[in-house]
Amino acid sequence: MSSLMANEQRIAAVDLGSNSFHMIVVSVDSLGNVRVLDRLREPVRLGAGLDEFGNLSLEAKLRALACLERFGERLRDFSSTEVAAVGTNTLRMARNARSFLDLAEDTLGHSISVISGREEARLIYLGVSHSLSATEDKEARRFVIDIGGGSTELIIGQGYEALHTESLRMGCVSSSRRFFPNGSLERTAWKEALTAAHLELIPIQKTYRDIGWEAANGASGTIKTVEKVIQQAGLANFGITLEHMYDIQARMIAARSIDKLQLAGLSEERKPIFAGGLAILISTFEALQIKRMLVSEGALREGLVYERINRMQQDDLRGKAVLNLQSRFQVDVAHAQAVRKTALALFDACQRAWRLSSDLREVLAWAADLHEIGLAVSHSGYHKHGGYLLDNFDLIGFSTREQHWLSLLVRTHRRKIFPQLFEGLEAKRSQQAVYLSVILRLAVLLHRDRSGQAALSIESLEATEQALDLVFAEHERERPLLFADLDEEKKFLKGINFRLKYSI
Repeated sequence: MSSLMANEQRIAAVDLGSNSFHMIVVSVDSLGNVRVLDRLREPVRLGAGLDEFGNLSLEAKLRALACLERFGERLRDFSSTEVAAVGTNTLRMARNARSFLDLAEDTLGHSISVISGREEARLIYLGVSHSLSATEDKEARRFVIDIGGGSTELIIGQGYEALHTESLRMGCVSSSRRFFPNGSLERTAWKEALTAAHLELIPIQKTYRDIGWEAANGASGTIKTVEKVIQQAGLANFGITLEHMYDIQARMIAARSIDKLQLAGLSEERKPIFAGGLAILISTFEALQIKRMLVSEGALREGLVYERINRMQQDDLRGKAVLNLQSRFQVDVAHAQAVRKTALALFDACQRAWRLSSDLREVLAWAADLHEIGLAVSHSGYHKHGGYLLDNFDLIGFSTREQHWLSLLVRTHRRKIFPQLFEGLEAKRSQQAVYLSVILRLAVLLHRDRSGQAALSIESLEATEQALDLVFAEHERERPLLFADLDEEKKFLKGINFRLKYSI
């Protein structure tokens, strides 16, 4: 590995895909120029390990953990801010994903976020748009497709911005297992696979064709392999067309089975899942009337790198998404900012005693910004409406974990708290979620008069494992309504075995 030069920042991106796990390590100089230091890839086939009940098999988990152990060795001396690790479709679907992720994070040595399909699509586009060749027009409206093991992402964007994103539940692993079992390549299997892919594409094909694009790019293993097979067959020097793929399909049908298939450029590793991927790509070309496609070197992991660079340069899309929601749902921004300020002050005061990780400070701030979002639905039970909205929106830049934490904090920021709401979180951080909920509840309570100033002056506080003791200034004695609120809050917090105490 090349050594880092002065003033360079290193970043590692890990992609836990349904077919392969990838890792890229780069250095970034002060001008934002990226230099690749290392690339690793292992065919883990996580998607093939889903059983009939939607659980990851023991064998699939062991393969994945063995790979992550090797990746973790490479990342041993990286800080949390230098590593971005994400899971995709299989981990979105697996019923036992949470228990696996606890082990996976311990093995890798870094947190792993499961991202939504549309967030995956956005990051793929970001990786592709930053990896265009010098001959490609970087400002052209562009269609991008990435066929993964369990899902296919389709994006239309311009420049570095994804304008339209879709994630369809079809991939090279799932399609191959369903339509080409035991390596069969019969014509009837192709017909069924192509029909199924067309059915998945029907809801989006008119919209995408109406929007249109000037250039098309494909990313990741399936599409790179298709181009390589086309080249090795002598059909073209670069790029993919429908006619080229029909030719390859005909050769595969003639072989009738995987074990008899001989295609130059098709590795033994890729053989079992190639037919499903090719069927999806053919169907996409047909449905969207794609004439020609170039293959990109960039994909999800490169997108993760550039997303992390953007955050380092204070261009975090998550903050923009929060501002958009505030505007869309007419949130009282001045009040939200006052609650945010008090919540962060309480966080800082309690952080050491409660061992709150620094990344949760941002989550708390965003929850304060959005705690009243549910008022746009109804005042009655608005915390429940807000929690539901935040759990079900496609929030740009947020992982599913971050989004769920936002939803949970907004859902529990007032009234009775149900302990089971915290049970769905990873065990090692559920207690931290309780602490954040307590902080947000107090910040909201202290700003009940909506004056913009904290209703009570806190002279000191003491945070212990399951308790918080507050001491208010002497001049606050004549606030009977607010102290009545605090008395009621004490009763609510008893429901989660938390003790609130205050004095003057």
